[in-house]
Parts: sequence; structure tokens; C-alpha cells
Amino acid sequence: MQDSSHESPKTDAAGDELPEMELTDADILDAMQHIPGYLDITTEDFREIYHLAHRHAVGRLLGNFRVASLMRTGIDPLLHDMPLDEAAKALVRSGYKALPVVDEKGRVIGMLTETDFLRRLKVDTFLELLLSMLDDAFEFKHRCHETLVSVAMTAPAVVLTRDAGFRDVIAAFHKHDGRSIPIVESDGSVAGLLLRKDFFAAYNLENLN
Repeated sequence: MQDSSHESPKTDAAGDELPEMELTDADILDAMQHIPGYLDITTEDFREIYHLAHRHAVGRLLGNFRVASLMRTGIDPLLHDMPLDEAAKALVRSGYKALPVVDEKGRVIGMLTETDFLRRLKVDTFLELLLSMLDDAFEFKHRCHETLVSVAMTAPAVVLTRDAGFRDVIAAFHKHDGRSIPIVESDGSVAGLLLRKDFFAAYNLENLN
């Protein structure tokens, strides 16, 4: 019999990206030895039962998932015409590493992240920025108080609605490398924020990050 030890993704009704461990013949034979009595079943039958049970369990656990159950609320968005220095203070106060940016009608039009600030300062990491600041020749050339959020933000924002399902969330996080996704109402205004770490931790999906 062929013995395969790799992991392969299996599809299910709740999310095409949810991985399923591929059982080897050795795994199955070991499990069968721990079941009392005689089992008139082949390893292929056992494997098929496992796959069907996995898909059923995933559908039961995740089929009713909606973003509203995990999103963080009470989010104060940034205004598109706010200077970057004021936006930086707002980010620090919020405790988040990114916040949605809204237009004059309160509709989400982008996201401002710590990475956006680093990009404006022409560095890739805060450690690189710190090392640059330790250089005697370093001087800030970027005038944050003269730059608007709309110039530095990442746009357009990848957004979801309150009723978005499991598959929608997986697809949204695959579209960008951000750590959070704005949740919007039907009019495009901010309803909340879904953090990647909250979603992945809730379903033990850290290996997809």
C-alpha cells in the first residue's frame, strides 16, 4: 500500500482554504489497532470516512460564522484630510497598528498603517529607523505635519460587512498583508475592525498566516 506523509488541503462547504491533515496508511493502521474488536474495513474506507467527517465538522462549526461575532467595535477612524503627525498620535492612542481612513461622508476609503509611515521615511522596519537615528548625520527630511493621511494611506481598503462568512475572511486576508480589515455598514461607514490575530487564534489557523 502507498504511504503518503504530506499535508494536502481539502475543500469543504465553509472554506476552501481550510487545511486538512492527510492520513497515511501507518496512521490509520495504528488507530485501528486501538479500537477493540475486529474491523472489517480497509484503510481507504477509513480514510474516506475521515474526510467526510472532517467536512461535516467544518460545516457544522464554521458554516454559521459571521464577522460580527469577532470584530472589535468602538473604532475611531482617521479623517482623510488629517495631518500625518495627528494620525500617528491617534494610532498610538488606539492601540492598533492600523486604522481605517474615511472621507467627508464617513465612508471607508483606505487604511493607514505603521508600514505606511515607514514607507514615507524610506525604511522597512522600525529597527532600521532606530539605527538611522543613531547616525550623527541623520535628520528627518519628511515633514509629517504637512502631509495628509490621504497621501500616505493604503488604498483602496479591503473591507468586509458584518455578515461576511468564513470563506470571505480567508479571501480578504489573502488579498493583502495587513493585520486588520475594516468592517463596514451598508453605507460604507465603519462598523468595526477584524484583526488577523483574533480570527486566526479563534480557529487555530496560525499556519495560514
